[in-house]
Amino acid sequence: MQNYENKPYAQPPSYDPYGNQPQQYGNQQAYGQPPYGNQQPYQQPYPNQPPNMPPPNNGPPNGAGYGDEKVTFDQSFKIQKPKWNDLWAGILFLLVCAGFTAVSGIALQGYAATRNQNGGGLNGQLNNFSLTTHTIVLFAWVLVTAIVLSFAYMWVARAFTKQFIWITGILNIVFGLVTAIYMLSRRYYSGGIVFLIFSIFTAFCFYTWIPRIPFSVLMLQTAIDVSKKHGHVYLVSAGGGFLATAFAAWYSVTLVAIYVKYEPSANNAACSEGAGGCGKGKVIGLIAFVTFASYWISEWLKNTIHTTISGVYGSWYFNVNNYPTKVTRGALRRALTYSFGSISFGSLLVAIINSLRQLCSIARQQSASNGDTLGAIMFCVLGCLIGILDWAVQFINRYAFSHIALYGKPYLAAAKDTWRLIKDRGIDALINECLIGPVLTMGATFIAYACALLAYLYMVFTHPAYNSTGAYTPVVVAFAFLIGLQICNVFTTPISSGIDTIFVAAAWDPEVMMSQHPDLYQRMIQVYPHVQQAIHA
Repeated sequence: MQNYENKPYAQPPSYDPYGNQPQQYGNQQAYGQPPYGNQQPYQQPYPNQPPNMPPPNNGPPNGAGYGDEKVTFDQSFKIQKPKWNDLWAGILFLLVCAGFTAVSGIALQGYAATRNQNGGGLNGQLNNFSLTTHTIVLFAWVLVTAIVLSFAYMWVARAFTKQFIWITGILNIVFGLVTAIYMLSRRYYSGGIVFLIFSIFTAFCFYTWIPRIPFSVLMLQTAIDVSKKHGHVYLVSAGGGFLATAFAAWYSVTLVAIYVKYEPSANNAACSEGAGGCGKGKVIGLIAFVTFASYWISEWLKNTIHTTISGVYGSWYFNVNNYPTKVTRGALRRALTYSFGSISFGSLLVAIINSLRQLCSIARQQSASNGDTLGAIMFCVLGCLIGILDWAVQFINRYAFSHIALYGKPYLAAAKDTWRLIKDRGIDALINECLIGPVLTMGATFIAYACALLAYLYMVFTHPAYNSTGAYTPVVVAFAFLIGLQICNVFTTPISSGIDTIFVAAAWDPEVMMSQHPDLYQRMIQVYPHVQQAIHA
């Protein structure tokens, strides 16, 4: 086993990404070069390493940064050929943001012009054909619930790390069952049955996960310990959470304004206000567009946070004894410049899948409300298939963005190289053993349950005029669920980002895990002996 701490270099050996040759700094001799006579040439220690795939830490130039001298993040993780990757995706993302802004502006103008009709007290009795100010108040409560529960969830993760997984699983199962039972008691069968199925499936999954909890707790403790030492992790989490909440508020108001502005009705004075006229097809099209845009923007925000936090954990992994300076701002700057298009590209794929799943969910609930059992079953099966596709893409994205954070590659190249390296190193066994990703998903789902239940109760007890037939209940409940899920996902991203980056870094250079983090490596062996086979050179 190599011990890099005793070498003349403070960092692991680095190879030219285009020729896999050892690099030299200044006049010093390259690491691994035979110093005497005609010895055998230096052999690359990792024979399965993909071509053009060096360890991500290229080291500072000209021998700088060794010993006590500090280097910046950009020096420690240099980009060989800086360029704006996947620029087309970044431009398309900005165009979609501009389109969302334009649609929101037009819809809000129509809403503001007829605000007296959409007010009339909490229930908006003057408007009986579409969502009203009542719905905005409802979504405001949903936002408050989501942000408070997300903050509390992060606090529980930090204060009760060992019990965190158990708390998440039990709360998620119990709350899901309570929600299902209450909806069934109110004869809201479509929503109740869906929540009941999800709760039973979650309980089964959690039971099968019990043997894997000790290893997952260790990885969570490691991520929390690093985040406590480098406080910017929580600063980025809080900032991202507030941005996600602000955008969710904007989206909620826009959603209501579109219904007010374009819902066809003889009583809708907003049809003659501003651009365009009313039409059912126009409402469906605009709702589909703003929902897609909201998914893309939320995913981009979440992945930008993930990429930034990956820079923090990558710096800790490869530079435990000489942590660089300006890590958070350096990683964020790279995410917003050279990697902006790549993050937009990966987020686009998830946004498309999630938009289809959201539309499928609404269609399923409406089919169930109309008594179309066959249609509800078909949409449920389709939603499950889309959910599997979403899991696969999100799984790849998590590790690809950690690669992009440290190495600045285009999205497709990063996804391909990272996946190949994880498989070759055997790190996929550790990934499958770790439950943090599924647990955080369960936590976000729990908060989404709470938001959905709040929306349902609000609709039941306030009796808005526009929902006299109950037609808008599935729509409002579905969007409340979406808002809670997205906000919590943004808040919890830093925890999952840290663990994902540790796995990816271990795949890039397992020797660093053994030599610079021996205590962590030994503890991993104690709770999961297969680590000795999974992490290998």
